[in-house]
Amino acid sequence: MSWKPIVAGVDASAEAAAAAAFAWRLAQKAGTTCHLVHATRDAWAALTAADLPERFGELDFFLLQQAREQVAQSLGLTLPAEIVAGLKVVNGRPPIVLNEAVAQCGGGLIVVGGKHHSLLGRWLGGSTSHNMVRAAAVPVLVTAGEPQEIRRILVSVDLSPAARPTLALAERFAVLVGATLRAVSVMEPLPPVPEAPPVDMHEYYRMWEDMLNRDVWPLLRTPGVETAVRHGNVLETLLSEVRDWRADLLVVGSHGKNLAQRMLLGSVTEQLLNHLPTSVLVEPIAAQQAEMTPARVTSLATA
Repeated sequence: MSWKPIVAGVDASAEAAAAAAFAWRLAQKAGTTCHLVHATRDAWAALTAADLPERFGELDFFLLQQAREQVAQSLGLTLPAEIVAGLKVVNGRPPIVLNEAVAQCGGGLIVVGGKHHSLLGRWLGGSTSHNMVRAAAVPVLVTAGEPQEIRRILVSVDLSPAARPTLALAERFAVLVGATLRAVSVMEPLPPVPEAPPVDMHEYYRMWEDMLNRDVWPLLRTPGVETAVRHGNVLETLLSEVRDWRADLLVVGSHGKNLAQRMLLGSVTEQLLNHLPTSVLVEPIAAQQAEMTPARVTSLATA
Protein backbone atom coordinates (compact mmCIF):
# COMPACT_ATOMS: atom_id res chain seq x y z
CA MET A 1 0.00 0.00 0.00
CA SER A 2 1.44 3.34 -1.06
CA TRP A 3 1.83 6.22 1.36
CA LYS A 4 -0.25 9.34 0.98
CA PRO A 5 1.30 12.84 1.16
CA ILE A 6 2.61 14.07 4.51
CA VAL A 7 1.59 17.47 5.89
CA ALA A 8 4.00 19.15 8.32
CA GLY A 9 2.58 21.90 10.51
CA VAL A 10 5.34 24.45 11.08
CA ASP A 11 6.10 27.74 12.80
CA ALA A 12 9.33 29.60 13.51
CA SER A 13 10.35 27.39 16.45
CA ALA A 14 13.27 24.98 16.57
CA GLU A 15 10.86 22.14 17.41
CA ALA A 16 8.86 22.81 14.24
CA ALA A 17 11.99 22.93 12.09
CA ALA A 18 13.13 19.56 13.47
CA ALA A 19 9.67 18.08 12.88
CA ALA A 20 9.59 19.41 9.31
CA ALA A 21 13.00 17.94 8.55
CA PHE A 22 11.87 14.60 9.92
CA ALA A 23 8.63 14.74 7.88
CA TRP A 24 10.63 15.45 4.73
CA ARG A 25 12.99 12.51 5.34
CA LEU A 26 9.98 10.31 6.06
CA ALA A 27 8.31 11.36 2.82
CA GLN A 28 11.46 10.46 0.92
CA LYS A 29 11.43 6.97 2.45
CA ALA A 30 7.73 6.57 1.64
CA GLY A 31 8.09 7.83 -1.92
CA THR A 32 5.56 10.59 -1.40
CA THR A 33 5.42 14.37 -1.07
CA CYS A 34 5.85 16.59 1.99
CA HIS A 35 3.76 19.76 2.31
CA LEU A 36 4.87 22.50 4.71
CA VAL A 37 1.99 24.54 6.13
CA HIS A 38 1.99 27.42 8.59
CA ALA A 39 -1.18 28.79 10.21
CA THR A 40 -0.98 32.46 11.08
CA ARG A 41 -3.38 34.78 12.86
CA ASP A 42 -6.14 36.45 10.91
CA ALA A 43 -5.70 40.15 10.17
CA TRP A 44 -9.40 40.73 10.86
CA ALA A 45 -8.74 40.64 14.61
CA ALA A 46 -6.15 43.41 14.38
CA LEU A 47 -8.37 45.46 12.09
CA THR A 48 -11.35 45.13 14.40
CA ALA A 49 -9.28 46.48 17.26
CA ALA A 50 -7.88 49.28 15.11
CA ASP A 51 -11.19 50.04 13.38
CA LEU A 52 -9.45 50.22 9.99
CA PRO A 53 -11.30 47.73 7.76
CA GLU A 54 -10.30 49.62 4.61
CA ARG A 55 -6.67 48.66 5.28
CA PHE A 56 -7.47 44.96 5.44
CA GLY A 57 -5.87 43.90 2.16
CA GLU A 58 -2.64 45.72 2.89
CA LEU A 59 -2.32 44.48 6.45
CA ASP A 60 -3.33 40.94 5.55
CA PHE A 61 -0.62 40.67 2.91
CA PHE A 62 1.97 42.22 5.24
CA LEU A 63 1.22 39.75 8.04
CA LEU A 64 1.31 36.78 5.69
CA GLN A 65 4.57 37.92 4.14
CA GLN A 66 6.15 38.59 7.53
CA ALA A 67 5.08 35.16 8.83
CA ARG A 68 6.41 33.47 5.73
CA GLU A 69 9.81 35.13 6.03
CA GLN A 70 10.15 34.22 9.71
CA VAL A 71 9.15 30.60 9.25
CA ALA A 72 11.17 30.15 6.06
CA GLN A 73 14.27 31.49 7.79
CA SER A 74 13.89 28.93 10.57
CA LEU A 75 13.20 26.05 8.17
CA GLY A 76 16.10 27.01 5.93
CA LEU A 77 18.51 25.81 8.61
CA THR A 78 17.34 22.19 8.29
CA LEU A 79 15.67 21.81 4.89
CA PRO A 80 16.75 22.29 1.26
CA ALA A 81 15.77 25.61 -0.30
CA GLU A 82 13.51 23.97 -2.87
CA ILE A 83 11.44 22.36 -0.10
CA VAL A 84 11.16 25.59 1.90
CA ALA A 85 10.08 27.38 -1.29
CA GLY A 86 6.88 25.34 -1.23
CA LEU A 87 5.88 26.64 2.23
CA LYS A 88 2.22 27.58 2.37
CA VAL A 89 1.05 30.24 4.83
CA VAL A 90 -2.65 30.34 5.65
CA ASN A 91 -4.79 32.48 7.93
CA GLY A 92 -6.68 30.49 10.54
CA ARG A 93 -6.41 28.19 13.54
CA PRO A 94 -3.83 25.41 13.11
CA PRO A 95 -6.27 22.45 13.41
CA ILE A 96 -8.54 23.93 10.74
CA VAL A 97 -5.69 24.93 8.44
CA LEU A 98 -3.88 21.58 8.70
CA ASN A 99 -7.07 19.56 8.23
CA GLU A 100 -7.85 21.60 5.13
CA ALA A 101 -4.31 21.02 3.83
CA VAL A 102 -4.77 17.28 4.33
CA ALA A 103 -8.06 17.38 2.44
CA GLN A 104 -6.57 19.40 -0.42
CA CYS A 105 -3.54 17.17 -1.03
CA GLY A 106 -5.13 13.86 -0.02
CA GLY A 107 -2.73 13.57 2.90
CA GLY A 108 -2.42 10.59 5.18
CA LEU A 109 -0.25 11.90 8.03
CA ILE A 110 0.24 15.16 9.93
CA VAL A 111 3.59 15.87 11.59
CA VAL A 112 4.04 18.59 14.22
CA GLY A 113 6.79 19.42 16.69
CA GLY A 114 6.03 18.72 20.33
CA LYS A 115 6.47 21.46 22.89
CA HIS A 116 6.18 21.50 26.67
CA HIS A 117 3.51 23.85 28.04
CA SER A 118 2.59 24.84 31.57
CA LEU A 119 -0.35 23.15 33.26
CA LEU A 120 -2.39 26.36 33.02
CA GLY A 121 -1.54 26.79 29.36
CA ARG A 122 -2.62 23.24 28.56
CA TRP A 123 -5.85 23.65 30.54
CA LEU A 124 -6.75 26.93 28.88
CA GLY A 125 -5.89 26.29 25.29
CA GLY A 126 -3.74 23.24 24.93
CA SER A 127 -1.15 23.23 22.17
CA THR A 128 -1.15 22.61 18.44
CA SER A 129 -0.25 18.96 19.02
CA HIS A 130 -3.08 18.49 21.55
CA ASN A 131 -5.60 20.23 19.33
CA MET A 132 -4.52 18.28 16.25
CA VAL A 133 -4.85 14.95 18.04
CA ARG A 134 -8.35 15.94 19.12
CA ALA A 135 -9.48 17.07 15.66
CA ALA A 136 -7.49 15.20 13.00
CA ALA A 137 -9.03 12.50 10.85
CA VAL A 138 -5.60 11.10 9.92
CA PRO A 139 -2.72 9.93 12.14
CA VAL A 140 -0.72 12.65 13.88
CA LEU A 141 2.99 12.30 14.63
CA VAL A 142 4.24 14.56 17.41
CA THR A 143 8.02 14.66 17.40
CA ALA A 144 10.18 15.02 20.49
CA GLY A 145 13.40 17.02 20.30
CA GLU A 146 15.32 16.42 17.08
CA PRO A 147 14.23 12.94 15.93
CA GLN A 148 16.78 10.98 13.94
CA GLU A 149 16.47 7.36 12.85
CA ILE A 150 13.61 5.35 14.33
CA ARG A 151 14.94 1.94 15.31
CA ARG A 152 12.51 0.86 18.04
CA ILE A 153 8.74 1.31 17.96
CA LEU A 154 6.56 0.58 20.97
CA VAL A 155 2.82 0.26 20.36
CA SER A 156 0.28 0.31 23.19
CA VAL A 157 -3.07 -1.47 22.84
CA ASP A 158 -5.97 -2.55 25.00
CA LEU A 159 -9.02 -4.75 24.42
CA SER A 160 -11.04 -2.05 22.64
CA PRO A 161 -11.75 -1.83 18.90
CA ALA A 162 -8.84 0.66 18.77
CA ALA A 163 -6.39 -2.26 18.85
CA ARG A 164 -6.78 -3.25 15.20
CA PRO A 165 -6.07 0.14 13.51
CA THR A 166 -3.40 1.04 16.07
CA LEU A 167 -1.46 -2.18 15.50
CA ALA A 168 -1.86 -1.83 11.73
CA LEU A 169 -0.44 1.70 11.81
CA ALA A 170 2.49 0.65 14.01
CA GLU A 171 3.34 -2.29 11.73
CA ARG A 172 3.12 -0.18 8.58
CA PHE A 173 5.38 2.46 10.10
CA ALA A 174 7.87 -0.15 11.33
CA VAL A 175 8.11 -1.62 7.83
CA LEU A 176 8.65 1.85 6.32
CA VAL A 177 11.55 2.79 8.60
CA GLY A 178 12.92 -0.71 9.19
CA ALA A 179 12.34 -0.62 12.95
CA THR A 180 11.92 -3.31 15.57
CA LEU A 181 8.35 -3.44 16.89
CA ARG A 182 7.15 -4.34 20.38
CA ALA A 183 3.46 -4.43 21.42
CA VAL A 184 2.44 -3.88 25.03
CA SER A 185 -0.87 -3.96 26.87
CA VAL A 186 -1.17 -2.40 30.31
CA MET A 187 -3.72 -3.76 32.75
CA GLU A 188 -4.81 -1.27 35.39
CA PRO A 189 -6.22 -2.50 38.72
CA LEU A 190 -10.00 -2.31 38.87
CA PRO A 191 -11.24 0.59 41.04
CA PRO A 192 -13.21 -0.45 44.14
CA VAL A 193 -16.99 -0.23 43.73
CA PRO A 194 -19.00 0.45 46.91
CA GLU A 195 -21.34 -2.34 47.94
CA ALA A 196 -20.06 -4.58 45.15
CA PRO A 197 -18.48 -7.97 45.84
CA PRO A 198 -14.68 -7.98 45.68
CA VAL A 199 -13.09 -8.96 42.36
CA ASP A 200 -10.65 -11.83 42.13
CA MET A 201 -7.73 -9.93 40.59
CA HIS A 202 -5.94 -13.10 39.53
CA GLU A 203 -9.01 -14.16 37.59
CA TYR A 204 -9.36 -10.66 36.14
CA TYR A 205 -5.77 -10.66 34.89
CA ARG A 206 -6.13 -14.18 33.51
CA MET A 207 -9.26 -13.23 31.55
CA TRP A 208 -7.51 -10.12 30.15
CA GLU A 209 -4.52 -12.14 28.95
CA ASP A 210 -6.80 -14.79 27.45
CA MET A 211 -8.64 -12.10 25.49
CA LEU A 212 -5.35 -10.58 24.33
CA ASN A 213 -4.14 -13.96 23.09
CA ARG A 214 -7.45 -14.65 21.36
CA ASP A 215 -8.50 -11.25 19.97
CA VAL A 216 -5.53 -8.84 19.89
CA TRP A 217 -2.15 -10.46 19.36
CA PRO A 218 -3.39 -12.46 16.31
CA LEU A 219 -4.02 -9.08 14.62
CA LEU A 220 -0.26 -8.68 14.25
CA ARG A 221 0.91 -9.61 10.75
CA THR A 222 4.65 -9.09 11.20
CA PRO A 223 6.52 -12.27 12.25
CA GLY A 224 8.52 -12.12 15.44
CA VAL A 225 6.86 -9.08 17.05
CA GLU A 226 7.44 -9.20 20.79
CA THR A 227 4.32 -8.86 22.93
CA ALA A 228 4.22 -7.94 26.61
CA VAL A 229 1.65 -7.49 29.36
CA ARG A 230 2.23 -5.08 32.21
CA HIS A 231 0.27 -4.27 35.37
CA GLY A 232 -0.12 -0.76 36.79
CA ASN A 233 -1.14 2.77 35.94
CA VAL A 234 -1.23 3.08 32.14
CA LEU A 235 0.57 6.42 31.89
CA GLU A 236 3.31 5.61 34.39
CA THR A 237 3.82 2.15 32.94
CA LEU A 238 4.10 3.39 29.36
CA LEU A 239 6.57 6.08 30.39
CA SER A 240 8.63 3.42 32.10
CA GLU A 241 8.43 1.09 29.08
CA VAL A 242 9.56 3.81 26.71
CA ARG A 243 12.50 4.65 28.95
CA ASP A 244 13.58 1.08 29.75
CA TRP A 245 13.26 -0.23 26.18
CA ARG A 246 14.67 3.00 24.71
CA ALA A 247 11.81 3.37 22.24
CA ASP A 248 12.25 5.95 19.49
CA LEU A 249 8.51 6.09 18.78
CA LEU A 250 5.38 5.30 20.77
CA VAL A 251 2.19 4.47 18.85
CA VAL A 252 -1.17 4.85 20.59
CA GLY A 253 -4.84 5.13 19.65
CA SER A 254 -6.88 8.19 20.60
CA HIS A 255 -10.37 7.34 21.82
CA GLY A 256 -11.68 10.87 21.33
CA LYS A 257 -12.94 11.88 24.77
CA ASN A 258 -15.30 14.81 24.85
CA LEU A 259 -14.38 18.24 26.20
CA ALA A 260 -15.77 17.64 29.70
CA GLN A 261 -13.87 14.36 30.06
CA ARG A 262 -10.63 15.96 28.88
CA MET A 263 -10.95 18.88 31.28
CA LEU A 264 -11.80 16.73 34.29
CA LEU A 265 -9.75 13.61 33.64
CA GLY A 266 -7.63 14.13 30.57
CA SER A 267 -6.72 11.08 28.50
CA VAL A 268 -3.69 8.83 28.42
CA THR A 269 -2.83 10.14 24.96
CA GLU A 270 -2.93 13.79 26.02
CA GLN A 271 -0.98 13.07 29.18
CA LEU A 272 1.67 11.36 27.06
CA LEU A 273 1.89 14.50 24.94
CA ASN A 274 2.37 16.52 28.12
CA HIS A 275 5.35 14.38 29.09
CA LEU A 276 6.46 13.53 25.52
CA PRO A 277 8.95 10.82 26.58
CA THR A 278 9.68 10.16 22.90
CA SER A 279 8.00 10.92 19.59
CA VAL A 280 4.34 9.85 19.69
CA LEU A 281 2.26 8.64 16.74
CA VAL A 282 -1.49 8.83 17.37
CA GLU A 283 -4.06 6.87 15.40
CA PRO A 284 -7.45 8.67 15.61
CA ILE A 285 -10.16 6.23 16.68
CA ALA A 286 -13.66 7.46 15.82
CA ALA A 287 -12.34 10.98 16.28
CA GLN A 288 -14.99 13.46 17.31
CA GLN A 289 -14.41 16.51 15.14
CA ALA A 290 -14.46 19.69 17.23
CA GLU A 291 -17.11 22.24 16.36
CA MET A 292 -15.08 24.67 14.30
CA THR A 293 -16.39 27.60 12.32
CA PRO A 294 -15.17 27.44 8.70
CA ALA A 295 -12.15 29.66 8.32
CA ARG A 296 -11.96 32.65 6.00
CA VAL A 297 -8.87 31.40 4.29
CA THR A 298 -6.26 33.71 2.87
CA SER A 299 -3.05 32.03 1.81
CA LEU A 300 0.40 33.00 0.61
CA ALA A 301 2.37 30.39 -1.26
CA THR A 302 4.72 30.21 -4.14
CA ALA A 303 3.45 28.92 -7.45
